[in-house]
Amino acid sequence: MQKFMGMGVALVTPFNEDLSVDFEALRKLVTYNIDNGTNYLVINGTTAESATITKEEKKEIIKVIAETNQGRLPLVLGVGGNNTQVIIDELQTLDLSEIDAILSVAPYYSKPTQEGFYQHFKAVAQASPKPVILYNVPGRTAKNMLPETTLRLANDFDNIIGVKEAGNNQQQYYELLKNKPEGFLVISGDDDLALGVVLAGGAGVISVIGQGFPKDFSDMIRLGLEGNNTEAFALHYKLMDIVSYIFEENNPAGIKAVLKKLGITSDAVRLPLVPATVQLQQKIGSFIDNL
Repeated sequence: MQKFMGMGVALVTPFNEDLSVDFEALRKLVTYNIDNGTNYLVINGTTAESATITKEEKKEIIKVIAETNQGRLPLVLGVGGNNTQVIIDELQTLDLSEIDAILSVAPYYSKPTQEGFYQHFKAVAQASPKPVILYNVPGRTAKNMLPETTLRLANDFDNIIGVKEAGNNQQQYYELLKNKPEGFLVISGDDDLALGVVLAGGAGVISVIGQGFPKDFSDMIRLGLEGNNTEAFALHYKLMDIVSYIFEENNPAGIKAVLKKLGITSDAVRLPLVPATVQLQQKIGSFIDNL
């Protein structure tokens, strides 16, 4: 699955002042990433505010991104939730002709057992016409999917091709990397840990900050995959502060403040999220000015 090596970006959903989807800004963001080294695009993940995007908007967002992309980069679509049957129905009814893989988040709020995680993703894998990347993000879902569950799924289902691991837990990454089947992708979902994960044998990152600084962040990951530690860490240190800034309040308010400063999108987010505070916007602005 070479197409998912390197840096994927979890695209934001840009909004107009009235909080309708700003498709012109979305096209601009996609083009900016294609032109600056991003390896694949992730649509409708958490960073896209998927919880507040309607089914109709989701279809239109997929269409606009696919039309802008024109087959240049692989596309990964977020299809997940805590109602397994609804996910199965969506996988069987959505037009996935332009989509290369599904990213499916661990069920949130319900807090299933490890067996519950297994049975949920078994059902998703059996229903999906596309390869599946699991997404473990316990900070958002309130329950950690343990490495043994992820590896059990990886061994049992050929179309489960990888995991976006975002537990911010280095030991958990190491367990996955040590014991994974050959060809299974361990993808960092933590921008701050991404380079270390790649140097330990990971496949890359699905990044938030990467869409703001695609050239530097994708170069960092590429250099890490090539084993060029010194140059890779120079880029890591260059971006270290901004990575911490964008997660200070909420995601995606931080990255939208970055994209606003860069003139790509507005910083509007839908409730219950609110835009970055003036103080955070000033910090982000100063960082970009000094860059």
